[in-house]
Amino acid sequence: MTIQNRITVNEADFLDGLRDAARILPSPDAPHFADAFESFGDARVVLLGEATHGTHEFYAARAAITRRLIEKHGFNIVAVEGDWPDVARIDAYARHRAARPRKGEPFVRFPTWMWRNEEVLSFADWLRGHNETLPDEQRAGLYGLDVYSLGESIHAVIAYLDAHDEAAAAEARRRYACLMPWQDEPQHYGRAVEHGTLRGCEDAVVAQLEGLLAERMDYIRQDGEAFFDAEQNARIVRAAEQYYRAMYRGSAASWNQRDRHMFDTLLRLMAHRKDARAVVWAHNSHVGNASATAMGWHGEFNIGELCRAAFGNEAVLIGFGMDRGTVAAASDWGADMRVMQVRPARDDSWEAAFRRTGHARSLTDWRRRKDPRLVEMLSQTLLERAIGVVYRPETERASHYFEAILADQFDAFVWFEQTRAVTPLGHERPHGAPETWPFGL
Repeated sequence: MTIQNRITVNEADFLDGLRDAARILPSPDAPHFADAFESFGDARVVLLGEATHGTHEFYAARAAITRRLIEKHGFNIVAVEGDWPDVARIDAYARHRAARPRKGEPFVRFPTWMWRNEEVLSFADWLRGHNETLPDEQRAGLYGLDVYSLGESIHAVIAYLDAHDEAAAAEARRRYACLMPWQDEPQHYGRAVEHGTLRGCEDAVVAQLEGLLAERMDYIRQDGEAFFDAEQNARIVRAAEQYYRAMYRGSAASWNQRDRHMFDTLLRLMAHRKDARAVVWAHNSHVGNASATAMGWHGEFNIGELCRAAFGNEAVLIGFGMDRGTVAAASDWGADMRVMQVRPARDDSWEAAFRRTGHARSLTDWRRRKDPRLVEMLSQTLLERAIGVVYRPETERASHYFEAILADQFDAFVWFEQTRAVTPLGHERPHGAPETWPFGL
């Protein structure tokens, strides 16, 4: 495929078309921000992206849209790019449930600011208030999709079995003993197995999951919600064991393993909840259709692409972009978070095109594709910026841009010309394995 980073229609017509198609938005902190997103309430799955992991406007906008979808359209699942055990603590708070047994404090592994921030706390407080007067089965829940909680998930499975089946708990300890020495540095496990210096633990973790599922009818009779949590943690242990081995077979293999797990988790959540309708919060690189980007052209798929295949037009993929401002990020993996200045977008990027419309904030929606001229204009290949938890402005072109065809990547695009960083809760304590090295997406 030949890629050309240029506007292929008359530039003046292109910018006029973008300008006319945009719906002007108020601040995401304004009471009526979500009015513009009312038309997405007929979907089963709405995927809300972000162009960085540390921008206030992205978090605030997603929270406002999600509140509308929950209140007015019956959405009951909020699934985020976070670890299941950590997010389960927020869910327990939001759904007025007793805290589940967990190992250690939540969100202490780098990057802590991604979920331990004022914007997420504000949404969690709102969700708790919304759920307060509802029956338990109607309360909206918050769930983590990610794969990185190896140690915490092992602990959760054993803690569940300790409470429900002591003999099975002893067997789980025996099976998981293979992974226990590696739970704090699981990437070292993957390296040792792939280099042939260690026998892998795959058979043991698969046996543990199968053992749990073999008794599921009895466990569900005792406490179906607790079993669902334990089952998911056992699946995470299995997926994490695969993921850390895949890391050493190439970036595409590990990326695909991770996004497959996140998508499968979303499907299990939707099967578990009655009348399930879900909102997904994740980076643009996960929620946009990867097949319309350089990621897909190099063998990677993602949640957005899988949702498009599974749900068709009932899945809505919404991207977010910004030009300049500040972002909470680190200069390297494991480094302290800093509030960093984001450079204005490159002139050959989608962000630059939206900047030249002159709109400070806007929503461009081509979901129904009623405007073939707009779709044609968005069907070009331009660069798109992706900042994860690491931001390297000195190598921004190589580190943070990839090619994308916007019309096929998303169904709509939310634009902020200027943004500011999220507000972390407390001092950062970065540590942990470089699972998404080097970009932290």
